[in-house]
Amino acid sequence: MKEASEEKLASVSNLVTVFENSRTPEAAPRGHRLEDAHHHPECRPPRSPGPWEKLNVGEAMGSEPRTVSGRYLNSLKNKLSSGAWRKSCQPVTLSGSGMQEPEKKIVQELLETEQAYVARLHLLDQVFFQELLRAARRSKAFPEDVVRVIFSNISSIYQFHSQFFLPELQRRLDDWTANPRIGDVIQKLAPFLKMYSEYVKNFERAAELLATWTEKSPLFQEVLTRIQSSEASGSLTLQHHMLEPVQRIPRYELLLKEYVQKLPAQAPDRADAQKALDMIFSAAQHSNAAITEMERLQDLWEVYQRLGLEDDIVDPSNTLLREGPVFKISFRRNDPMERYLFLFNNMLLYCVPRVIQVGAQFQVRTRIDVAGMKVRELMDAEFPHSFLVSGKQRTLELQARSQEEKISWMQAFQAAVDQIEKRNETFKAAAQGPEGDTQEQELQSEELGLRAPQWVRDKMVTMCMRCQEPFNALTRRRHHCRACGYVVCARCSDYRAELKYNDNRPNRVCLHCYTFLTGNVLPEAKEDKRRGILEKGSSATPDQSLMCSFLQLIGDKWGKSGPRGWCVIPRDDPLVLYVYAAPQDMRAHTSIPLLGYQVTVGPQGDPRVFQLQQSGQLYTFKAETEELKGRWMKAMEQAASGWSPSWPNDGDLSD
Repeated sequence: MKEASEEKLASVSNLVTVFENSRTPEAAPRGHRLEDAHHHPECRPPRSPGPWEKLNVGEAMGSEPRTVSGRYLNSLKNKLSSGAWRKSCQPVTLSGSGMQEPEKKIVQELLETEQAYVARLHLLDQVFFQELLRAARRSKAFPEDVVRVIFSNISSIYQFHSQFFLPELQRRLDDWTANPRIGDVIQKLAPFLKMYSEYVKNFERAAELLATWTEKSPLFQEVLTRIQSSEASGSLTLQHHMLEPVQRIPRYELLLKEYVQKLPAQAPDRADAQKALDMIFSAAQHSNAAITEMERLQDLWEVYQRLGLEDDIVDPSNTLLREGPVFKISFRRNDPMERYLFLFNNMLLYCVPRVIQVGAQFQVRTRIDVAGMKVRELMDAEFPHSFLVSGKQRTLELQARSQEEKISWMQAFQAAVDQIEKRNETFKAAAQGPEGDTQEQELQSEELGLRAPQWVRDKMVTMCMRCQEPFNALTRRRHHCRACGYVVCARCSDYRAELKYNDNRPNRVCLHCYTFLTGNVLPEAKEDKRRGILEKGSSATPDQSLMCSFLQLIGDKWGKSGPRGWCVIPRDDPLVLYVYAAPQDMRAHTSIPLLGYQVTVGPQGDPRVFQLQQSGQLYTFKAETEELKGRWMKAMEQAASGWSPSWPNDGDLSD
């Protein structure tokens, strides 16, 4: 047995000799070198490719050296993660002429594959690496650093296997009769296998550099072609040889698992072998984690390239959680605008596509920190599948293409918020108390100026939300308070206050927010005039009204144009119908005391029309649906009869 092992080591030495001879053209005539290689069967691949090698290496055999697809690494990572390959891929045990223990055959296979692997590492480190390094130093045709990056830490891997792992395996097999165990050897050396993570992590970068400089430098390509065309290289490309270290650790696990299965139950090596198997599996997972991290950085770099590589955005510690198109609901325009979002673990980038996509594909309009962000659903009949993202720098009203997409976006935002809150050890429950809405309103007042507000849309109001004066296109135009988001006139927003969410820059604010933020009361500020009967907030939310929705106003009573009005029956005034021009108006243009009115269906032409009639007074309305018409008629009939709710949530009929 010892003689056979020595013969195998001699074969590996002969293979190394062939590699050394093939490094320089003048070392020996090419025909002589190939003849020597032909006389040694071990110079060729020592055995048929294993199940991990067949995917790419088997395809590479042919008349021309072929490159390997970049998808191979991702495929390998998936196999490592799923664990399915451990069931389907079983190591091939060697057939022997004599009767041997099954576990010894596996150890023999481990030794033989290790010999072939060390020879391949020798080819990578002592032939490819050294030849390219010498050519770079001699000619300066390509940088030495490029060569070092391509081969990463292959020299350390080669030295470990040739000087430590292979000799230990050889000594143990030589002494198998006296000491039939291998688990303790692998336990001692397995921790060093974690050095593979650096090599695996660098593999994709190495493949890119290899392809770039093969095309860019004729000398680089010449050195590769000369080595790859030798018998020692087996007509395989350098990239295929570089896959060997990536495949090696899973191969160890396959063989060691088979070894544990073949061991008798009372074998002295069983406990050590099982522990060694766990350590090998840990090393495989370590490499898998390196692959995952490499893919994350690669994907992140591609995203940064699409964004233009701005200095304040590029950070390798970021993690991209979600990206995709959404619609931005404008506070001025009726039609939403298409935008593109990149959600990272610490920030949201609100982007627009570049018209001329030279280099970057998107332009970053706003960066919003995830810290302090709030996300909630919007109940808007005009813009379905909409939601609100409120951050310190800006608040966005967004619309998804479907309900599923909206839920997915909201879950991604909430997960990012929860993660950063957990990391910062904040407690959201501290801001919530039994008072509910009252405390939430106080919290919003405390945050005034600290975070960007949600702007009220222009079309939701027809008058200033502070002084209740109607807007017009010439003398009283719409403006937004940058602190509270209200739509106000120029007179009510002719103030400046520093807002923390905008880097303490002075911004246009309304008088109310100016007083709150600065503590100053202007001498010219007049006392609020006494509220008129129509100066009543529209109570647009269901919890503040018994019934509210848009109704079309029909007939000469409302004018010939038949406008839409925002109609409300408030909870605190349940016998009166208020009609507003817009939902956020602070003053109604019409109020109708409903007590004593008759509620009837309208003309036969349209089933959505109904009327209010009393003593010659006739008001005609048209609802959007028959179901909504029925609820309005019920609410008005109750009010006309003098009924009012006895507690806040009694008789909620609102839309």
